[in-house]
Amino acid sequence: MTARMGTARLGPAERTAALARMEAQELDVVVIGGGVVGAGVALDAATRGLSVGLVEARDFASGTSSRSSKLIHGGLRYLEQLNFDLVREALRERSLLLKRIAPHLVRPVPFLFPLTHAGWERPYVGAGLALYDTLGLSFGLTRGVPGHRHLTRRQALRVAPSLRRSAFTGAVQYWDAQVDDARFVMTTLRTAATYGAHVASRAQAVGFLREGERVTGVRVCDLETGAELDVRARQVVNATGVWTDDIQHLVGGRGQIHVRASKGIHLVVPRDRIHSLSGLIMRTEKSVLFVIPWGRHWIIGTTDTRWNLDKAHPAASRADIDYLLDRVNALLSVPLTRDDVEGVYAGLRPLLAGESEETSKLSREHVVTHPVPGLVMVAGGKFTTYRVMAADAVDAVAHGLDQRVPPSCTDQVPLAGAEGYQALWNSRHRMARSSGLHVARIEHLLERYGSLIDEVLAIIERDPSLGRPLDGADDHLRAEIVYAATHEGARHLNDTLTRRTRISIETFHRGTAVAQEAAELMAGPLGWDADQVKREVEYYTKRIEAERASQEQDTDQEADAIRLGAPEIVPVAPPRDLAKAPGTIR
Repeated sequence: MTARMGTARLGPAERTAALARMEAQELDVVVIGGGVVGAGVALDAATRGLSVGLVEARDFASGTSSRSSKLIHGGLRYLEQLNFDLVREALRERSLLLKRIAPHLVRPVPFLFPLTHAGWERPYVGAGLALYDTLGLSFGLTRGVPGHRHLTRRQALRVAPSLRRSAFTGAVQYWDAQVDDARFVMTTLRTAATYGAHVASRAQAVGFLREGERVTGVRVCDLETGAELDVRARQVVNATGVWTDDIQHLVGGRGQIHVRASKGIHLVVPRDRIHSLSGLIMRTEKSVLFVIPWGRHWIIGTTDTRWNLDKAHPAASRADIDYLLDRVNALLSVPLTRDDVEGVYAGLRPLLAGESEETSKLSREHVVTHPVPGLVMVAGGKFTTYRVMAADAVDAVAHGLDQRVPPSCTDQVPLAGAEGYQALWNSRHRMARSSGLHVARIEHLLERYGSLIDEVLAIIERDPSLGRPLDGADDHLRAEIVYAATHEGARHLNDTLTRRTRISIETFHRGTAVAQEAAELMAGPLGWDADQVKREVEYYTKRIEAERASQEQDTDQEADAIRLGAPEIVPVAPPRDLAKAPGTIR
């Protein structure tokens, strides 16, 4: 699955071709939703030999799947809730991702658990982490990460000098893994496309096609052109996360899945604000708080509060930000302030509703239903277990098809860029000499593209000016912006600065200082004229202004109202047209 083997591109021409093919033939399955679960379903179905289409109304991973804590983990709090099966399943997936499926995108990360109570807490936490390590071995796989270790207070301060000595009595260190969630989703979709799936973003499902009670496909609006097309399929999979209930109402509510949205926000601060060689984890009154190493930054999160407002653009309020700062400052010798915050992002978790009113206690397990003939719905779960969710959904698809469908094989399928990654990493100094780039640049590219690095280096070879860093976001080369448009499905400036890169949260200017340069780099591959470049920059700037203003508001309602003041660069389908369509998705 290396670049030399012809990994599929997701450029503008490929998008046009994918939509044309989806319209021209009846597919075995069409997937609604381009987050991690939808991407996983597309890959699972394609690798079982099924013909597959996938449509996403906005950008790939633009919802929950780009706004997570970016962790691949078993979930210590689920262990405390005695949900051993969920933890064991997640730890198996962690091992597969680290060792086989995506070693270029998923990597180990250490966490320090400061102990704040003398006596009982160390044996309690130690026993839990010993079980956590043991469950990670329960399928005969290697954990892929070191085991936990106990530290005295003095030893912990050597690892994390920024901890306030009086705030803890000692610590336990353990390991999990992390991932760039949006890049993972995009790479999964490229892998699915390599196996024959047709995928398109900015393609909104606006209604179901039906023959009597049976769902026979999806009516799709191309939001870039306004054109509508019918995508016929023998089975439709709804993998829309927090939008699941909205679509479920269209099929009469039978076999209902109740999904409740829980808002989680994260702060990004520069690495030099917290001196530590390890991430941190601490208890809060409702959940846990992570301080996660992230390149030259730390990610601090998360909150866990019910959200009933706009699902597309959840807003972080001043109260959310202050909550996280207060909690993390309880451990730090030098407290963080709002001036230390480079970036803020908010996301919604799709939780399966139970008896509890507290979102932190709702289930992270997933469910698959077949509410009407021709339609499969999958919801719940967590990022780490996306592959299991996808396999279960395609099993349900297979049940609805009148043919033999092979079992899932995605536990054996490396993602694009994984094959040969370790050999290339070992050769990074040679690659630096031959490319003329510093070895630190080669390491950066390998950790983002794996063995697909050849495609990026080829762009630089054709135009050496693209080997320079962006002016104002020097972690990234100019070639990466071009590559996002030519190979990775970025359709707009916001896609590139927010998801193909993380410039929008990793710089104090939040991407506004590089918006013009990045838009001009994207203009050629996407065919933009000067007016479109100007519109892209203006939209992005207004979006950042609205987000900054929303983060000064005291309540969710005020923050949401301000955030919705920013315009959408992609027009929504006209309401009057949607109203005419039977079975409309609103």
